[in-house]
Amino acid sequence: MTQNNMDTTVPLNSDALAELVTQMFSQQMPFNQLLGLKIKKLGSDEVEIKLPWDDKLMGNPIHKILHGGVTAAILDTVGGLMAILYAIKDLGEISVDEFQRTLPNVGTIDMRVDYLRPGRGKEFIATAQVIRKGKKVAVCRMELHNETGTHIAFGTGTYMIG
Repeated sequence: MTQNNMDTTVPLNSDALAELVTQMFSQQMPFNQLLGLKIKKLGSDEVEIKLPWDDKLMGNPIHKILHGGVTAAILDTVGGLMAILYAIKDLGEISVDEFQRTLPNVGTIDMRVDYLRPGRGKEFIATAQVIRKGKKVAVCRMELHNETGTHIAFGTGTYMIG
C-alpha cells in the first residue's frame, strides 16, 4: 500500500500505520537512506532499527570503529520514531491525514548519549522504549548493541510530540 493509492481520510489499523511509517522512514527521509538504517521491529511499545557496517561510517580508520556522530544519530532516530508511535497509540485508529498533521510537531528537545564501548561490529541494533509521556513531551531510553549483543551506547532523549 502506498500513500498515493490510498484514501488519506480512512482510519488506519496498527498494521497499516506501521507500513506507512516504514515507507516514510525508508523512502522519504534521505538521511536514513544515507546511513543505511532499516526498521526491523515497529510497535507502540518498542522499536528496533538496524544499521549494517559501512566503511563510510567509520570514525577511527585504524581500529574500524563506528563514528560517534553515527551512534548519536541512530539513537536519536530510534528514539524519535518511538516517541511518534507512542504519541499516536492513545489515538487508536487514525487516518494518514491525521498522522501527517502530527509529524510536524515532533522533534528532539534534548538528548544525552553515553558511549560505553567502541562501536565495533558488522551490524548495529538500536532499540527504544518510552519511559515517560505527557501531552506534549515524551522521554525515551535508547540502546545500541552490535550483532553479538555487546552494549555500545545508550541514550536518553526528550521529544516534543504535540
